[in-house]
Amino acid sequence: MKQRIPHITLVVDNYDEAIAFYTQKLNFTLVEDTALSETKRWVRIAPPGSADFCLLLAQAATEEQKSRIGNQTGGRVFLFLYTDDFWRDYNAMTTNNITFVRSPSEEEYGTVAVFEDLYGNLWDMIEPREPLMSVS
Repeated sequence: MKQRIPHITLVVDNYDEAIAFYTQKLNFTLVEDTALSETKRWVRIAPPGSADFCLLLAQAATEEQKSRIGNQTGGRVFLFLYTDDFWRDYNAMTTNNITFVRSPSEEEYGTVAVFEDLYGNLWDMIEPREPLMSVS
């Protein structure tokens, strides 16, 4: 049996605002932006070099969905961004005014720092140590 997770939904306040943040501040690629109705779009973004996983941006449509923006995991780190060069990406992100809520540290598994996206979702950015984990 072969299975995979091709994307995960990230609830956002506004499609265009989220696309701008992820593509301009984090250097993600806009993979797809297809209108499904007047209010709903199929928007997929991916980190550079990511071939088989995307974030699916979903604009909140109800008050319940709006209440989840920025806190889809109850305040825990939500997403993990692996990199092949921590300091390159950390410096680029700080230049782009990304807020780091936990400073870089060396851990058993690699170099890590926690940042927040435009809505406050927490992300771990990790350059994994080999051979424990692989970026590819």
